Amino acid sequence: MKIPAALTTSPILAWFFVSIWGSGYIATKAGLQYAAPFTFLTLRFALGVLLLVPLAALWHRRAPLRWPDTPRQWLHVTLAGLLMHAANLGGSHYAQYLGMSAGVVALVLAAQPLATAILAMPLLRERLGGWQWLGVLLGLCGVALVVWHKIDVRAITWSALTAVMVSLVSITIATLYQRVFCPAVDLRAATVVQFVATLLLLAPLAFAVEGFHVQWSWVLLAAVAFLVVFASIFAVNALHTLMRRGEATRVTALLYLTPIFAVILEWLLFAVVPTPLTVVGMVVACAGVALAAWRPVPVGA
Repeated sequence: MKIPAALTTSPILAWFFVSIWGSGYIATKAGLQYAAPFTFLTLRFALGVLLLVPLAALWHRRAPLRWPDTPRQWLHVTLAGLLMHAANLGGSHYAQYLGMSAGVVALVLAAQPLATAILAMPLLRERLGGWQWLGVLLGLCGVALVVWHKIDVRAITWSALTAVMVSLVSITIATLYQRVFCPAVDLRAATVVQFVATLLLLAPLAFAVEGFHVQWSWVLLAAVAFLVVFASIFAVNALHTLMRRGEATRVTALLYLTPIFAVILEWLLFAVVPTPLTVVGMVVACAGVALAAWRPVPVGA
């Protein structure tokens, strides 16, 4: 079955990515109550591999998968996956597990578009105009206002700060690395390779560091299933597809919208009413994303 072209347009993919990434905060928070980070992620990627193996066989029957054809390409695909999945998720999950508030984690990770803009200049030869830079900074300020009520600086420790910085650096490098070194890779084959590599790295850590202790519950299983199918498979591939189509900073600026979606979801599901400051932050963040994505029309065009 071929996916209708209308569902793979950039605006549809962008909103899908934002909604799933924002929902992922809540699913992760729920899942970490029942398993430590490495154990939780091992369950997540073990289920992912179990789902992807038969799915890859089905994909291959309909349109042959293009596996990496050189050792160097295998290395690039694997490293991009370990950065995106193992290091990024392991760092952000452990920061919360070590006591860092969700607000501080969200604020630090919201610096990714700014980090991407800085790195994209030498790596991708991308140059932003003054309005785009203003949008990047506005978006960061907006996120700070959105999560301000959840920021607890007393819960910040060096270990938690190190973990969240590992996450920030990893996801920033991962998105740019795959854009530069894996520009034409088959995303279906790459997903299989990256899931297997991530599982092989995280499973030994889960047993050695955490003893692989799990409190089994339907909440845990639902969180793992949601994050595997919608976040790790669909949303990550949507992000890489958008990166191929557009400039890195404009695409990653969408991350400013994910805390907003999480706030709206908390309001709808748990009746957590946003504060006036949060609402102001949502407006500021949306304005920042609009400016970062703005493409001025040349005079006379």
